[in-house]
Amino acid sequence: MALGERLGLGGQRLEALRQGASLHDIGKLTIPDAVLLKPGKLTPEEWAVMQSHAERGAAIAGRLRGLLPGTLDVIRSHHEKWDGSGYPDGLAGEAIPLAARVFAICDVYDALTQARPYKRAWSHGEALAELQAQSGRHFDPAVVAAFLEIVETVDLAAVSSGEALGEARSTAP
Repeated sequence: MALGERLGLGGQRLEALRQGASLHDIGKLTIPDAVLLKPGKLTPEEWAVMQSHAERGAAIAGRLRGLLPGTLDVIRSHHEKWDGSGYPDGLAGEAIPLAARVFAICDVYDALTQARPYKRAWSHGEALAELQAQSGRHFDPAVVAAFLEIVETVDLAAVSSGEALGEARSTAP
């Protein structure tokens, strides 16, 4: 939420970012556990199934009442990459909705710093270095710069526990 605010999102656009962040992986409910929980490298076929979660998630969320329109942008486009090599639509640059670009960097930071069955948790410093290395490729350079400016002022432990999102939710218009 702090990153979205820093980049000019407010009101309903900021609330749509929060909603999308909360529901971004809802499509993984449709992914078989054999793929979702596989500890090793996915086959090309398994990877195609895994990638379908973004489209499936947007379709599921599109049936829910009360979601703001930008919410679906976050769910569908959070795996798009600045250079156009992402999925599901191969969007590039500013064609990727801003809320999805904002959430993408937060999602990747979280994924890098958490242990997974197939990898160890990266340190905060390692994760920041990777985000910087992917500026202009995976991520919007302006979003990376803003993330790096504010990351030290945000209590990431509170964000991980949901406390910071709860505070933001209670103050959202």
